[in-house]
Amino acid sequence: MAMADEAALKKGQKVSWKSHGGTAHGKVVARLTASRTIKGHKVAASTDNPEYLVETEDGKKAAHKPAALSKE
Repeated sequence: MAMADEAALKKGQKVSWKSHGGTAHGKVVARLTASRTIKGHKVAASTDNPEYLVETEDGKKAAHKPAALSKE
């Protein structure tokens, strides 16, 4: 799978990413352009360094850099 091109990532886009348990699958929920805390972890997103909020099929959320996501 090819890494996702940031411009191609849209809300609702199905993606996969490497997780400690293997490969996770889900969808893009939002493009983050400001710092925030998710599940107790600080996400240092900015307009120059955006990250994407993704949600697994069972509702778990995480933030990832565009290079960590693969389009499905």
